[in-house]
Amino acid sequence: MFQEELLRWYKQNARKLVFRQKKEAYSIWVSEIMAQQTRIEAMLPYFERFIERYPNLKSLAQAEDDDLVKIWQGLGYYNRVRNMKRCAIQCVEQFQGQFPKTKKELCKLPGIGEYTAGAIASIAFDEKVSAVDGNVIRVFSRFYHITDDVSQMSTKKKITELVNASLTEPISDYNQALMELGALVCIPKNPRCAACPIQKECQSYAYGDADSLPVLAKKKPRRVENPTFYIWVCQDKIHLKKRSQKGLLAGLFGFDETLPEAVEEKRSLEPYTHIFSHVEWHMKGIVCFVKEKSEDFYSLSQIHDKVSIPSAFQPFLKQTEKIIKEREKCQKSL
Repeated sequence: MFQEELLRWYKQNARKLVFRQKKEAYSIWVSEIMAQQTRIEAMLPYFERFIERYPNLKSLAQAEDDDLVKIWQGLGYYNRVRNMKRCAIQCVEQFQGQFPKTKKELCKLPGIGEYTAGAIASIAFDEKVSAVDGNVIRVFSRFYHITDDVSQMSTKKKITELVNASLTEPISDYNQALMELGALVCIPKNPRCAACPIQKECQSYAYGDADSLPVLAKKKPRRVENPTFYIWVCQDKIHLKKRSQKGLLAGLFGFDETLPEAVEEKRSLEPYTHIFSHVEWHMKGIVCFVKEKSEDFYSLSQIHDKVSIPSAFQPFLKQTEKIIKEREKCQKSL
């Protein structure tokens, strides 16, 4: 049975990740939410800072929104952390500051889907349920040589049924072993079949076409938008405004899309393209020096320490910071 070989491999090769050191639901949850759309290696520093600042559900439920978004800066997909706070509040109000212990109940919480619920329930609480993420889908589509489009619900259901039928004890290790195999060996491109512990039973390895699976429908091309942002600067401070509560980067700080009145000097920035999941921004930036300072101007230190600037705006922020410092240097030399 491949399960025995897989578990043996996992015991010898599992990465020593900080959130695996103890089977604690909160840490597992935070790591799983952060790992969505983000590589494990990239998210680890964020995880450690987050746990230090918000060590439990109660502290997270009480977090200030701006502080929460600031600590999340760099991970993107900010709705994830907003849903985390909503989830924490619900756990505090309904479950005495703890997570419910079953996949069924976990799925009812904000921002927790089938996979995350299965991961928490199986790893933290040893419930015998599956946790089917992209890694597991890839492993099983190759292992059973499934050539149907895995983005289709019928195919996902088929794979989930196969995973459920394969579940074995210890369930915590087994589910993590499947994920780890997909992350380290059965990788998307050029799978490392020679190092695979379940190679002998893998149907795609027998066919010699593991690299062609899983089958995914071609994505629609991203919509292209061409926004121009005006970075208002008064002396050494930058104007920031909160974006609309709807649309891209909703509710986050950004630059103005209107030209200020009475501009003393303009500087064009290097254009930049930022890619979202379904949209591309081909961005232009213009620094506008103004004499009169209104509200919502922030010093560079305030921005670095307190204000969360989405990664879409970071290149313009860095260029603007350089311009401000060069301008100050020139003025001092006069």
